[in-house]
Amino acid sequence: MSKLGTAFSEGIIAFIATNIDDILILLIFFSQIDVNFRQRHILLGQYLGFAAIIFASLPGFFGGLVVQREWIGLLGLLPIVIGIQQLVSRKEETTTVQTVSSNFRQSTHTNPVLSFILSILHPQTYKVVAVTIANGGDNISIYIPLFAGHDLTSLGVILSIFFIMVGVWCAIAYFLSRQPTIADVLSRYGKAVVPFVLIGLGLFIMYERGTFTLLPWMRS
Repeated sequence: MSKLGTAFSEGIIAFIATNIDDILILLIFFSQIDVNFRQRHILLGQYLGFAAIIFASLPGFFGGLVVQREWIGLLGLLPIVIGIQQLVSRKEETTTVQTVSSNFRQSTHTNPVLSFILSILHPQTYKVVAVTIANGGDNISIYIPLFAGHDLTSLGVILSIFFIMVGVWCAIAYFLSRQPTIADVLSRYGKAVVPFVLIGLGLFIMYERGTFTLLPWMRS
């Protein structure tokens, strides 16, 4: 197999292996779509979050830093904070969302460029970014050695595959969330379960990365 063919295969395998659990998170996100939380917020949030993970992994290509796994696990605090925030402010959000969304709706009648910029700046986008980074933070420890073994051309192939697969992943999750059976379950229980899923995700991230061993009483 040629060098570029190898990079192509490695890119697909590495993305699937490191992001298979992201389908569930995306399904939950797409189940919450309403006038204030749009598909574009999820798509933009995924791309921005994944781009941050890639940027943090690039030192591997230059033979630089290796982030300690336990410290990466601290990213699990992001979904925990978001989950707790949703639990605390759930009643307030139901009334506030209507006002905020109506105001945001009025600003979507502008040109596409301004609409795109507003979507990037929207708080919902950054919620997706935070969860994406937290859930994929451990990928850094895999991408660093992966990038280190390639030249600039091969790295370009891998990164191209990665960013294409982000869109494919979003499309798969979106179409799955539109299936009657899945959509019915998500519409009934999705919003009630989301905060607990986020908190559980954060705790799992920290546990799986060994972050709790950083605590003095856990070292012995």
